Amino acid sequence: MFRVILFVATGAIAIAVAWWLAELPGTVSATVAGVTIEASTSVAIVGVAVLILVVHLLLRLLGGLLRVPGRVGYWAGRRNRAAGDAAVNRTLVALAAGEANHAKRDAERARRLLGDTPQTMLLAAEARRLAGEENIAEAIYRSMAERKDSAFLGLRGLYRQAVAREDWDAAAAIARQVEAAHPGGSWLREERAQLAVRTGNWIDALALSGPQEPVADFAVAAAAAEADPYEAARLAKRAWKADPGLTPAAIAYATRLRETGREKQALEVIQTAWAKSPHPDLATFALAREPDPEARVRAAVQLVERNADHPESHFLLAQEHLAAGLTQAAHRHAEAARRAGVTQRRLWVLLADLAIQELGDTEEGRAAQRDALRKAAAAEDDPAWRCESCGTVHESWKPACPACHTAGRIRWGVPSRLALPGPA
Repeated sequence: MFRVILFVATGAIAIAVAWWLAELPGTVSATVAGVTIEASTSVAIVGVAVLILVVHLLLRLLGGLLRVPGRVGYWAGRRNRAAGDAAVNRTLVALAAGEANHAKRDAERARRLLGDTPQTMLLAAEARRLAGEENIAEAIYRSMAERKDSAFLGLRGLYRQAVAREDWDAAAAIARQVEAAHPGGSWLREERAQLAVRTGNWIDALALSGPQEPVADFAVAAAAAEADPYEAARLAKRAWKADPGLTPAAIAYATRLRETGREKQALEVIQTAWAKSPHPDLATFALAREPDPEARVRAAVQLVERNADHPESHFLLAQEHLAAGLTQAAHRHAEAARRAGVTQRRLWVLLADLAIQELGDTEEGRAAQRDALRKAAAAEDDPAWRCESCGTVHESWKPACPACHTAGRIRWGVPSRLALPGPA
């Protein structure tokens, strides 16, 4: 109903306007090139309106013709983008499936259709890496690294290649460039920390270490590498504070204290470490300035007093009493160490020496010595430094295992008793 009323009202208005135009008085004349045209006012108005409409239609037609090339290009571009997106998808599938030839073909097609965008260049480089064409992949990565919109992706690709070929110096240089291109990335921080461990840059490893990293191990190694004695002392103290039971940390800090004349504080550090985790190197440090055997016994007793019942404490006292000729006390502590679990080769060697000192060069003494040496040959290995990650035994402590490059896992103990690494 409303539409009918609207149509009728519009028609009435149009008729009224036409009537009004027809009733307008006067004429309009125009002379063009000697030709005079005269018409009534109403006809002239209608003619002008028709002329304007015709000009408008001609302009629209001309504009449409001028836009034809652009529209053709637009539709061609849409077709290319659709085909390029399809090529990108196929490349991703081929990379995931490990199909190098398909990945290369589709990646190059995507580059032709979409141009050298960060996405297409990255896919092309990855396809070349999958095909084993590292040189071509490196060239693409370098091209990406030179562009502002893909610098991070290119540098990361170059970094991965350097790590894969174990070129640690190049990897470190690229890591610094990556940090400049994309500072503060958690991935980069972890990678730089692992790279610092690989290259033995312990100062950087310590600076990049997180709460779960072996800070004490890194600090010990950093202190050893530091040329400034004051900074080295600070790092050694940090290591000991982080893990007072880590023998290398305690010795590093105590050594700095001893070098500056603070012998009492140095021995306090060693005693604290012995109370937490006894180790022969702690005893070597504590007794180093006691040449007299009886003085060494007294120093050993003082060292172990906070952890006197530990097997290592009894074994140390047995060694020092034997060296001082106190065979009864040595025998007592040796038996206490054996009952506490010290049954390695070192105990039976000590008992063999003790048998000779107690019984002399007699048949009984030689028999006791032979018996102890037979037991030593069949006994388990002595404690050693061993990587808890891969099981490799090392002659000395290291901040990271040279075999598996795991940091902070080399610990002291009897190899046969230490936990084996879990399954990968």
